Amino acid sequence: MEENCSFNITSIGVIETPYYGKAPYQPVEDEDEEFCIVLDEKYTDGLRELEKFKYIYVLYYAHLISRELRMVISPPWTVAGKVGIFASRSPVRPNPIGLSVVKIREIIDNRIYTSGLDVFDGTPVLDIKPYIKDLDSKNDANSGWIDELDDSEHLALHIKGIPHDY
Repeated sequence: MEENCSFNITSIGVIETPYYGKAPYQPVEDEDEEFCIVLDEKYTDGLRELEKFKYIYVLYYAHLISRELRMVISPPWTVAGKVGIFASRSPVRPNPIGLSVVKIREIIDNRIYTSGLDVFDGTPVLDIKPYIKDLDSKNDANSGWIDELDDSEHLALHIKGIPHDY
């Protein structure tokens, strides 16, 4: 494979959310606000049968990231020390591609109404894929270095984006 190859990816739509200055770290499923993925109309036929799935993966371009990329970071919700960028869910990545799993609430024409998304209004959508229970759920999955932390239950609330008292 050629080192440092580059390629073009085109947005297929945008995400509408109530978030402008601050967004949660992870999607909040029971958020009361409206969240919608608006696809370019030429992709509407690609939504055929998607409503039969309960959840979808949403891949997006984190276009508003302005922080400097570092290979070793300190996650803000833990005092665990430092971890490599690829051992984290930090949005500051070599390629700022985000991934969220959200529940489909309704699909109308080229609009997918979803549970809460953890992105800013106007975020470009790169792709959508169905979440398939038997393929995407791994019974032996763990939480990596997070399992080793003293306050892992409290940190799980941060990781899941669940509002709570500190």
